[in-house]
Amino acid sequence: MSRRSGILEFAVLGLLRESPMHGYELRKRLNTSLGVFRAFSYGTLYPCLKALVASGWLVEEPGSAPEDARAASLAGRRAKIVYRLTAEGKEHFEELLAHTGPDTWEDEHFAARFAFFGQTSRDVRMRVLEGRRSRLEERLEKMRASLARTRERLDDYTLELQRHGMESVEREVRWLNELIESERAGRDKRTGPDQ
Repeated sequence: MSRRSGILEFAVLGLLRESPMHGYELRKRLNTSLGVFRAFSYGTLYPCLKALVASGWLVEEPGSAPEDARAASLAGRRAKIVYRLTAEGKEHFEELLAHTGPDTWEDEHFAARFAFFGQTSRDVRMRVLEGRRSRLEERLEKMRASLARTRERLDDYTLELQRHGMESVEREVRWLNELIESERAGRDKRTGPDQ
């Protein structure tokens, strides 16, 4: 399975965990939830839905029938298919949600994972946040080293682009530090000094 289809699978299962939906509604929710990071087309969504049905993680159910079946058939419309998560699909999503490996820290996966942090355990959130921060700190060091080596050879615009990239990574590291501290403070409040 490709990385992109893995992200889409994760997001679809996560949204359907909330409630059953038809394809159009699901695409709209995907683009609303993750649209800042990516847009999903019907050309990628429907093959993913078919694969999830074939895996037994989703079932297709007929949606509400059009009011006038004859008028609907003349207009070429048919009842929408509603996708619902199966028990196996819920279990599979829970497994995906608990995963904290290096791919969860990468740019493409992190945004989708973060969108479902409300359904993720605190320990998993912490591992993903700390892994993401570590990955970005490594990236920042490489960027700084590269800039130091090539500064004299870069024109002013390329140099500004390099600085802009570094500032973006530094800003995300600061944001991650705030999130990690917030998670720790939340844990401390819940566990208290006695526990």
